[in-house]
Amino acid sequence: MSSSQRTASWIQVWNRKLHFYLGLYLLWFIWLFAVSGLLLNHPKWSFDEFWPNRREHTFEKTIQAPKGRGDLVEAQDLMRQLGVTGEVQWTTTQPASDRFDFTVVRPGQIIEVQTNLAKRLASVKQIQTNGWGVIHMMHTFTGVRRNDTKNYRDWVVTKIWSFSMDAIVIGLMFLVLSSLYMGYQQKQKWIYQGIALSLGTLSCAFFIWGLSWV
Repeated sequence: MSSSQRTASWIQVWNRKLHFYLGLYLLWFIWLFAVSGLLLNHPKWSFDEFWPNRREHTFEKTIQAPKGRGDLVEAQDLMRQLGVTGEVQWTTTQPASDRFDFTVVRPGQIIEVQTNLAKRLASVKQIQTNGWGVIHMMHTFTGVRRNDTKNYRDWVVTKIWSFSMDAIVIGLMFLVLSSLYMGYQQKQKWIYQGIALSLGTLSCAFFIWGLSWV
């Protein structure tokens, strides 16, 4: 066997191994995004109605004036006092200097915090959804919004989740490329592969460019 043949054989073997094991690793991530995307696409399905079935709990707690400057620093200080963790989605400083309200979000849970700094009192409203709500929120849970300079990822779990989503995308791209490589190795099936690839390309092109002509 020549050097080029050994190299080609090595690439083929490792391509199959990586395709197989990476596919197993990404299996549940792919299912998660597939199921959540399906639910988002069919909001009228009754079995996954998570918002009407949410649970709400409100309580008040004495607090100390937050230390530090800046909305995020103050919000994180108050979160530590209240035993709350999550992504600070936005902060709202009230016109009155003794009021400071903000919201904390995590998959399946929304926490609204309203504080009266003069009275050193915080009112906390916890909104808890069921498992369907967790799936819904994880599909779009990024911690940032386009054209919103005030919000950025301030919770370590959000950063890990956003990194994981990037890694999943890269993994899926590799699976596609490795599939093309394995298909290339099966020259006797090129016609059928070409038909399937062409149909998929045309369908995708229609939604990207063709809709503008309809």
